[in-house]
Amino acid sequence: MNLNLEGKTALVTGASRGIGLAVVRKLAEEGARVMGVARTVTPELEDASALAVSADLSTPGGAEAAVKAALAELGGIDILVNNVGAGDPDVMKLGGFLEIDDAQWRDLFNLNFFSAVWTSRAALPSLLERRGAIVNTGSINALVPAQGPVGYSEAKAALVAFSKRLSEEFGPQGVRVNTVSPGGVGTGLWRDPDGFGSRVAASMGMSHSDLLSAMPTAFGVTSGRIAEPEEIAALIVFAASPAAEYLVGANIVIDGGTVKTV
Repeated sequence: MNLNLEGKTALVTGASRGIGLAVVRKLAEEGARVMGVARTVTPELEDASALAVSADLSTPGGAEAAVKAALAELGGIDILVNNVGAGDPDVMKLGGFLEIDDAQWRDLFNLNFFSAVWTSRAALPSLLERRGAIVNTGSINALVPAQGPVGYSEAKAALVAFSKRLSEEFGPQGVRVNTVSPGGVGTGLWRDPDGFGSRVAASMGMSHSDLLSAMPTAFGVTSGRIAEPEEIAALIVFAASPAAEYLVGANIVIDGGTVKTV
């Protein structure tokens, strides 16, 4: 399918690895000019995109600086993918509600919710001018809050509501806003030997490899496997493209059948 992205410009946050890096690669493959933003610009991001910038998107100043850089380098923004999220695996605590202090709530909301608020606010004037599109990377945890880092599911639920709010306000002015909500994805968060997944495995008294093998069954994934980042990226890029012109205000779940409700 021709997604009609030749010559379009895009800003992708959380672009150094995982889903964000896969989105950058897919957009570039489709002919878009892409700027990838991450706290740390990796060699993989530099290889995938001619334009990369370092910014801390968990702060208003970082988000505004990223958009300013994109406007200067790209001349305008047709597509904004608010993908940055999750959290620092070395900082996130695995305890229950009564064990978690306000710092974790603030950190997870700043990264998973307010980063999209700040970046969207800065980018919207250009998006309105170009009748562009925003895609926010959500999570099925917004629909089925699970045990895990306290504050994450709640921040993703706020992001889904925020997407709908923006869609209602700016959709009539030509800016499409949608959310793509993955289930379990085989990113470094789960697969890195020293990542969040290894900490979860240790807390459960099992090996990291055993945890990865057990995830599809433990999560109730109908397909029998977790997703690859490229599969999520393909849906995000489609949702951002002119080929999805009638997709407005949607929260698209891509989870291999994990969510069982209708």
